Amino acid sequence: MPTVHLLDYAAGNIRSLVNAIEKLGWDVEWIRSPDDVPKAEKLILPGVGHFGHCLTQFANAGYVEPVKAHIASGKPFMGICVGIQALFEGSDEATAVPGLGVAKGRLERFDNSNKSVPHIGWNSANTVPNDSDATLQSVYGLQPDSKYYYVHSYAVPYRKGELEKDGWTVATATYGNEVFVGAIARDNILATQFHPEKSGAAGLRVLKAFLSGNKTSPLSAASSTQSTPGLTRRIIACLDVRANDAGDLVVTKGDQYDVREKSGSNAVRNLGKPVQKAQEYYHQGADEVTFLNITSFRDTPLKDLPMLEVLRQTAATVFVPLTIGGGIRDTLDPATGRSVPALEVATLYFQSGADKVSIGSDAVTAAEAYYASNRTLTGKTAIETISEAYGAQAVVVSIDPKRVYVSAASETKHATISTSVPGPKGEAQCWYACTSQGGRTTHDLSVTELVTAVEAMGAGEILLNCIDRDGTNSGFDLELIRSVKAAVKIPVIASSGAGNADHFAEVFTETNVNAALGAGMFHRGEWTVKGVKEVLGKKGLDVRPFEDEEV
Repeated sequence: MPTVHLLDYAAGNIRSLVNAIEKLGWDVEWIRSPDDVPKAEKLILPGVGHFGHCLTQFANAGYVEPVKAHIASGKPFMGICVGIQALFEGSDEATAVPGLGVAKGRLERFDNSNKSVPHIGWNSANTVPNDSDATLQSVYGLQPDSKYYYVHSYAVPYRKGELEKDGWTVATATYGNEVFVGAIARDNILATQFHPEKSGAAGLRVLKAFLSGNKTSPLSAASSTQSTPGLTRRIIACLDVRANDAGDLVVTKGDQYDVREKSGSNAVRNLGKPVQKAQEYYHQGADEVTFLNITSFRDTPLKDLPMLEVLRQTAATVFVPLTIGGGIRDTLDPATGRSVPALEVATLYFQSGADKVSIGSDAVTAAEAYYASNRTLTGKTAIETISEAYGAQAVVVSIDPKRVYVSAASETKHATISTSVPGPKGEAQCWYACTSQGGRTTHDLSVTELVTAVEAMGAGEILLNCIDRDGTNSGFDLELIRSVKAAVKIPVIASSGAGNADHFAEVFTETNVNAALGAGMFHRGEWTVKGVKEVLGKKGLDVRPFEDEEV
């Protein structure tokens, strides 16, 4: 098989990129030192995380001049995410760290005054025509009716004509009122701010075009219509995974967090196998897949954790973002007796194919310590260390709140809301208390206090569950979602309570939530992800178009 070289400079999860390249029929060889760069005919520079962290590692390892020489030689080069950022002159994320200066421009942070940052989700990459015929051509497989997966806080603002005058073809995306550079191409160079390896069939098409050297191709009439600018409504499939009584990993679903059957067997509810379910939802058009491990594997050596193998198998065939939750904490490795920090545990999952890690109970503990120390950041929590190394977008905090009703706001120190769902004694006020340990422990900490704390620590996204709605199929708790969205600038995922497509439509029209998650309704076969998206589309809500893989 033909070969492509990837540059390894410890720039985050690239397992899925390798899987995507191999699926397309190419072998991957690694560039592990500057002396190896001249050997590469086709070179890909990936990267996930902080511009300064990645570019400093890149420079300290001695790669700057060899990579510049590769580009200047005319041999094919592709940059992905931080890989495109590296081509520009610098970034406001790390003003003292220079880029390669191959393209003119600097990265600026998105304005979060009217939208969530990081920019996470599926957006366009529409090429800007240089002449009247340009709209009829696809550049490296990019299509105006496709959407691609982005996850970043900094981007190069698009200023018409500035890059084009230097010979670049530019593809743009829009976030709020900001238009930014989604991809650039010139001669032997292709670089994308989005992740093609996480962009499903549309992304595989871009990768295949680069690997095959197909710089341009005709656009069909059907593919030449531009999609609606901006992010689509993200639909996430969630799989709660635990060991059943026989020790096998199964997908299960709780009823207010109780995952055992109500019948006499009292067995763990078994709704399928994790890898197969993930593949099923991917082919239905799920925008992301989340695994929440609800089994303790405290006696299992870290390198043998069962969820690592689940991730490896899933990442080999599922080319959308994967999140893993459960056990991302400082821990003791029973095989060695060594204390292992949360960052190292997270790294194992990233290396196995995860794009994000989800932190639950430990976030509650960290938030309590944050307020007890007068809002002091230690730099040592799991959220802070993982965010520092891999970027805020890699850290999701999963929250399990429940309602606490009061007759009057004066009965509690916590901020209350007036609710349209009265309590058991007719109470018209409530607040949301955070829980831990799968809902078993309730804390004197409100959900808004928790999200405010974890945002300060560097979390990039909130997975907002609701114990009261879990397994009820009665719809999302809109009051909870509104209160959390008002408290933070980072994206929020609505979870718990979805029973049909109308519940997704309701949460997207009645709140400004960034994504919504379904579980039981998908596992039981009552709805498919594709079916939910079809309903949303008919209601005028923009969703990622369904595309079959053509590899």
